[in-house]
Amino acid sequence: MKRNGFCNAVLSLIIACLVSFGNTAYAKRIIQKGDATNLITEKMLSDILEKNRTYCTKGIVADYIPELGKMDARAIAFSVVKPNGEVISVGDTQKKFTIQSISKIISLMVAVEEKGEKEIFDRMGYYGTDKPFNHYANLETQGKPLNPMMNAGAILTTALIDGEGDIPLQKILDMVRYITKDDTVTFSETVYMSEKETGHRNRGIFYLLKNNGLVEGEEDKLDNYFKQCSIEVTSEHLAKIGYFFANQCVRFDGDTKYKSSEMSKLIQSQMLIAGMYESSGEYARTVGLPSKSGVGGGIVVSVPGRIGIGTFSPSLDPQGNSVAGYHMILDLVNQLDLSLFK
Repeated sequence: MKRNGFCNAVLSLIIACLVSFGNTAYAKRIIQKGDATNLITEKMLSDILEKNRTYCTKGIVADYIPELGKMDARAIAFSVVKPNGEVISVGDTQKKFTIQSISKIISLMVAVEEKGEKEIFDRMGYYGTDKPFNHYANLETQGKPLNPMMNAGAILTTALIDGEGDIPLQKILDMVRYITKDDTVTFSETVYMSEKETGHRNRGIFYLLKNNGLVEGEEDKLDNYFKQCSIEVTSEHLAKIGYFFANQCVRFDGDTKYKSSEMSKLIQSQMLIAGMYESSGEYARTVGLPSKSGVGGGIVVSVPGRIGIGTFSPSLDPQGNSVAGYHMILDLVNQLDLSLFK
């Protein structure tokens, strides 16, 4: 094991040197002879993080939710779960932030586990979009949400999970705790209250869904959505979530309780076509991997059959995606030739 680790470290250094000197073609030929993700080291991630740290000042911290506006724009973290389940993290790895829209892939899994894919998607589409995450005009024109990654579809997804009161939230929390193997994961009461007090557009979406006969019940169902967005995580948690969906819903430590290739394909396909909102098409062209962002500054990435990636930097671009997070992911993808599209 020690010898293999030393060899991987040397090979990783050689590849890094080739990339730094512009000989990416030769580096990619070396990578293609084996799984490049085994070569990821702490130094590799640290170098990428430091290279992209300046992007922390290139965007704006989300302030339309007042509590999110208090986040430190200089915070940055980068985590990877390798094929063998090893976790490597650099930067502000202990910094907690709210999961926000990344929670949508968890609630979708819970809902489909309970009701089946057909029942969920009879009420919403599989479609991508060129519209922002809070767009809802299609509820008037088509009568149902475009996909479960936009707010309208995500609010509906959570409302369809069985149980009264906060039982649906507890199911989502339990799934996050299971995937990350961390029973301490919970939600931020202050962020939840901030979202609830300012979430008038989401409240309007809930009542449009109700008006269209897609959901029943009262606003406690919407409260569960606000609370799931307020779940606090770290970049390591996100990398473990990315690994889980990349590997047929097998946990990073090998636990196969929820193993399902069909669930894995469903979640990753939605991440790929709509996980970065109206930037999803461009992101698929540049990064080429299933990914999901959140306005708390996180991005989760699944490299199918291989690794999970988690990044954190709260400074966002106009579409609500982390600027530094995107560039860190792009550099790792280019360095190790990870894109699905060859």
